[in-house]
Amino acid sequence: MADGPVYLDYNATTPVDPRVAAATEPYLTGWFGNPSSGHPYADHPRRGLAEARAQVAALIGARPHEIVFTASGSEADQLAIRGAVLACGRPRPHVITQTTEHPAVLQTCQALTRLHGVRVTYLPVDAVGLLEPAQLAAALDADTVLVSVMAANNETGALQPVRELAALARHAGAAFHCDAAQAAGKIPLDVGELGVDLLTVVGHKMYAPKGTAALFVRDGLALEPVVYGGGQERGLRAGTENVALAVALGTAARLAADDLAAGAERRTTTLRDDLHQRLATALPGRVQLNGPASARLPNTLNISIDGVQGHQLLATVPGVAASTGSACHSGRHTPSPVLTAMGIAPERALGALRLSLGRWSTPADITTAAALITSAAAAPTGHEPAAQG
Repeated sequence: MADGPVYLDYNATTPVDPRVAAATEPYLTGWFGNPSSGHPYADHPRRGLAEARAQVAALIGARPHEIVFTASGSEADQLAIRGAVLACGRPRPHVITQTTEHPAVLQTCQALTRLHGVRVTYLPVDAVGLLEPAQLAAALDADTVLVSVMAANNETGALQPVRELAALARHAGAAFHCDAAQAAGKIPLDVGELGVDLLTVVGHKMYAPKGTAALFVRDGLALEPVVYGGGQERGLRAGTENVALAVALGTAARLAADDLAAGAERRTTTLRDDLHQRLATALPGRVQLNGPASARLPNTLNISIDGVQGHQLLATVPGVAASTGSACHSGRHTPSPVLTAMGIAPERALGALRLSLGRWSTPADITTAAALITSAAAAPTGHEPAAQG
């Protein structure tokens, strides 16, 4: 990566891999044709689109024709949730999700209630952010048409028991959608083994540019289109395909599969745990882990440091680029809804840091980041009590 602060915000977005950029470039210049055309200018774009679809499918154990390209994870989530509900033909459809989902899921569910009277159940999570399968089993009923539960939380890295949850939904006759924006490329995923019907993959979380994503749609599942028009993407997302960005996503998926095969999970977990250990040793008794100790993404460390607010600490550490456990609204910081849904006290949530690693994180980065964060947290100004929020 370029010179600058140690980058520990890979869950927010990833740098574009140079190999992805190189694969994309020809489709921005010479190979400009419409893939739906019938002349030679369409040949390269049509082949590139097909190869990209196969590469994304291979990453998640799907078949190429089950991949629908979209412009964002939020769009893919909406196609999955809104699409399944509006196509179900039920007079009183019921949707189940959980409280720590991405806003793209939660707000789509809220809109379905507001606009279509859809009944939505929002299940709670436990103290480490996991959904108990028994909670889902109790909530399923004869009107449930869809369950939407993410694979991994973007803040804590918590890995939901998707296989068990999907089996419960399937037994009840409901479809299962999984937002895998944070998980795809970081851990192995296989839609067949998981038993999911819909799964979201996002390009800018796995070293492709922003503006490209995909939705796995299992054969035979009916969805209402998210965009109407010329019939592209199985009629579910009309509009001439952005071949360059589809190729970028496909290339990123291939590289992610290669990384997983080469042991990237172990490498990233080692770096993450080293960072945690360094901080806990240097700040004894002050570092608390937010989220599961083991059932989480290999790259994600969410901690609270007693006596500091996360946003104030990072403001004094320009050498580290990371995220916090709060959101700023009109100059006032409020605790993360994800952390508060886990029952974490507001003052602890305001002290949270989300430190997420990636492809170009190095042992030297970990050493530098740990030293800078420790120094800032140990400074006299770092011991002021965290404000109540």
